[in-house]
Formats: sequence, C-alpha cells, structure tokens
Amino acid sequence: MDNQDDRANFHDMSESTQEDWQIIMRHNIPFSQDGGRRILDHLKLLDGDFGGFAVDRLTHSLQTATRAHRDGRDEDYVIMALLHDIGDTLGATNHPDIAAAILKPFVSEKLLWIVQNHGIFQGQNFFHHLGLDRDMREQFRGHEWFAETEEFIDKYDCPSFDPEYDTLPLEFFEPMVMKFFRSPLNSIYKRAVENPA
Repeated sequence: MDNQDDRANFHDMSESTQEDWQIIMRHNIPFSQDGGRRILDHLKLLDGDFGGFAVDRLTHSLQTATRAHRDGRDEDYVIMALLHDIGDTLGATNHPDIAAAILKPFVSEKLLWIVQNHGIFQGQNFFHHLGLDRDMREQFRGHEWFAETEEFIDKYDCPSFDPEYDTLPLEFFEPMVMKFFRSPLNSIYKRAVENPA
C-alpha cells in the first residue's frame, strides 16, 4: 500500500519543492531502472497476434533479433532488432515511430535512424501490392545510414516470417533487455537519475 507521507505535497507542479522532488525521485529511480520488465511485458502482447502473417508478431520480433544475434551484432543492435515492431499493438499506422520513441534514450543515432525508417525501407518488398510507391526509400538514397538500414531489412527483418526457423525464445533476450533499459545514453533526465540530489 502506498504511504501518503511518502508522496509529494503539491497539487500544481509550479508549487513543487526540492523535498517533493526528492520523494518523487526515490520512487522514479527504481521505476526507471525496471523499464526492461515493462518493455518485455509489452512485447509479450505480440504473442498470438498473427495479423495474417505466417508467424505471430512476437515470433517475427524474436526471429529478427535471433538472426542479428547469430550474425554477431552487438547487444544494442540485437535489442533494436527485437523491439523494431513493438509498436504494432499501439500504432498500427506508425509502429516505427513508437519503437523509435522507446529506444531513443538508449541507442545511438544510427540505430535510432534504422528503427525510425525500417517501415519505409521494408516497403520495397510490398508497397506495390498496396498501391503505394515501393521506391519510397529512395528519398533517403545518399543518407549515411541508408546501406545499414537496407541491410537490416534484407538480412534480419525481411526473412523473419519463417515458421520453421530455429528462433531463440524471449527468455534468452531478457537479461539483455533488463540491462539495456537500466540507464539511458541520451535523456534530459540522465543526470538526475544517475546523481539524485
């Protein structure tokens, strides 16, 4: 049960005090550091959601990460691969944006760019079946991370709809995810979380 004495006293943030924020940060730091658990829980929502595909969305995510891991990619890349479609349940029309928002404080600019644009790059393989421009990704030709994003699609995302593939289970990735989300690389709150007042 929540202890009322361990809550901030303000009802309008403009009236908050240093003491209020010390209380809030006592709660926020462990909550933030357990972000990996909430990410894993949300990823599990993709389990059983086939959306017409040959494998469910969780299996697709696991296959993408498994392929990246087996190819020797570093953990940041593997987690980006695992979470690239985590937004499918919340943003059916903009799932890359949701994955990018989740990953932004934790990944390099390159990995962020890959996840933000993977939907357009994957469109090369199916947009024409929907009456869309399959060459939409050509607007990015010449960008420094064009080739890396194309590679992500071709090697990891595109072939990961295979019911016969030897896919690693979510449990394999759990320790990586838990460690990854413990502290951000880029966040306006980074200093406050790492060095609470």
